[in-house]
Amino acid sequence: MEKLDAIASLGQAQLLRPAYLKAALAANDRLKFYLTALQTAYSHAAQPQEPLPELHREYAAARVDAPRLLSLPESSHRKGGVLHADDLPLLIERLATDLRLMGRPLEGDTEPAHTALLARVEHWCQWLQSLAPCVLDADELKLLTSGKRGDQDSFHILVMDLHKAINQLAATLSEENIAGAHIWQLAEEDRPRVAAFMRGLNRTRPLKLSHPGLDTAATRDGQRLLIQNDIGTNDAHVLVIQVEGLRLSLTYSDLHSQRFAFFQDLLTRIGATWSGVGARTTEGLNAGEAYYVGTATFDCADEAALHAALEGLGARIVFLIDWNRARRRLRPLVGKSRAIALLTESALREVGHMGWLEAGGEQLLYGAMEAVGSDFFRIGDRLDTVLGAEHAHDFLLEVMASSLQAMQEHQPLPRIADSVRLLLLRYLGRERDSFELLSEHAAYCHALSEGLRDALAHGLERDTKGAAKLAARAKTWEREADQLVMRSRSRAERNARWQPFTLMIERADDVADALEEAIFLLSLIAEDHHKGWHGDVRDALRQLANRTHEAVRDHVRALSIASVLREGGSAEDHEAFLAVTWRAVDAERQCDELLREVRRALVRQVNDAVSLNLATDFASSIEQATDALLATSFGVRALAIDSIGARP
Repeated sequence: MEKLDAIASLGQAQLLRPAYLKAALAANDRLKFYLTALQTAYSHAAQPQEPLPELHREYAAARVDAPRLLSLPESSHRKGGVLHADDLPLLIERLATDLRLMGRPLEGDTEPAHTALLARVEHWCQWLQSLAPCVLDADELKLLTSGKRGDQDSFHILVMDLHKAINQLAATLSEENIAGAHIWQLAEEDRPRVAAFMRGLNRTRPLKLSHPGLDTAATRDGQRLLIQNDIGTNDAHVLVIQVEGLRLSLTYSDLHSQRFAFFQDLLTRIGATWSGVGARTTEGLNAGEAYYVGTATFDCADEAALHAALEGLGARIVFLIDWNRARRRLRPLVGKSRAIALLTESALREVGHMGWLEAGGEQLLYGAMEAVGSDFFRIGDRLDTVLGAEHAHDFLLEVMASSLQAMQEHQPLPRIADSVRLLLLRYLGRERDSFELLSEHAAYCHALSEGLRDALAHGLERDTKGAAKLAARAKTWEREADQLVMRSRSRAERNARWQPFTLMIERADDVADALEEAIFLLSLIAEDHHKGWHGDVRDALRQLANRTHEAVRDHVRALSIASVLREGGSAEDHEAFLAVTWRAVDAERQCDELLREVRRALVRQVNDAVSLNLATDFASSIEQATDALLATSFGVRALAIDSIGARP
């Protein structure tokens, strides 16, 4: 069943007269091949000692998609003048299907000659259906293949008559086009609208490379401009566009719900509203299976907005081509949801996925992963588990962009593979620098200590809602920091060299835990448990929080310098690194003293037991963060010095 059936099922069959003609002419070419293959099989079966005729050239020229029919002459034999062949039922089925396609442009035409032709089409389809399977006698062959006109009609004569009628019909349609769109019977106002659509379509058309598709036809039907685009090759993957006044609408159908949702999202981003979205089943279409249909509408304020919507729509169609194949090939590398997110981002950047697919797709990446060796990848590893989700996403986007450019420049595939391997090594180099992972964790510690410092500066111990809001944010930061720890542990399980860094990030996580606990306790204190919090108590707590925040800032600075030291660094960098790491020793000692000052102030001024207990725990949690920072600082210093020594 052709995709034109899908358009008819959507109520837009009148649009596609040029498409019907194009399909009919293609069917004519295939029918010629079928009859040639049949005659060749009958002749070879009569004289099997003769060389087997070669049909590959005719097969390719007719664009037939039935490889079994190439072997029909070789697999056939004759017995008593009757041809026997297992593939005859396939050939007979194809004859009937393509004969109906040749008749389709004449349907609905009241001209007597065309009505007579359609009656002959129906007669011969019924005759084909009546044939016995796998056999064909001499009389039946003559009825199929004879081109001699006389008293008796033949299948071949009907094909010739249909071809003549189709050519005459095609001559009545305008051959004019706008930027590649076949047009006929347009109003003057339609032309700039079709041009706007084609401007977007042609902007992204190169992204499909040599893949077929994107042929466009446009005509006017009453008050509506109708535009049809031939997206790809399957039967229900159809796009039909209508413009009436300043309203642009399109009915889109797709076999795959995920691709439908992808296209729905792309159009929603440029102002479409969708209605009637859901699954549909049509007899004879998509083998009776459900497909997905919906209508997108753009209500435009003026002609300029309409042109922009048409251009934006045209630019997005190319990303539907082979989308599902790209999704399936990305899924083992990054998972289902991330594969779709990646395809969406590549479409928004107008890069697409066809360059990557044509360059080798997932095999291009598996080759790169194998080439970098088992130090980084084990069998079954996904890219996002090794690089991390964010780096894997960015890496694959770069691969898609570079593959597209390379394919457009006709670079050899081995060169493209080398480029991808180098790119992967660069990303692995980023991930290999575990000081970056530690720095990400340190950023969450910094957010926690800064939040705590600012909370005390603004008196959040008296603001229940404000303190609760801060506590909720702090919990989120602490969980994000935990995710980094788990990521480091997962990496250490794959490769023992990451274990020292994992030990270090686990120590640093004690800092995050202590600070999050302190903020949580502050939210409890804000529930009217701050009795006795006067000048001395608040001043001492603020000094403790300020000094802790300074220590965390030094921790962030130390990690920043450590990543530079791995690449060499200067003498000034070395001195700066040692200075900030040793400041952690001073911070821990100073915070010990500040904690004692807090306790003295609490004992002197706080008489409420709950307030005293919570404030003491609060101060202790802050001080515990500096204890953990001290241990972390010694570890970072050792790792940095070791990495300098290991540098070639």
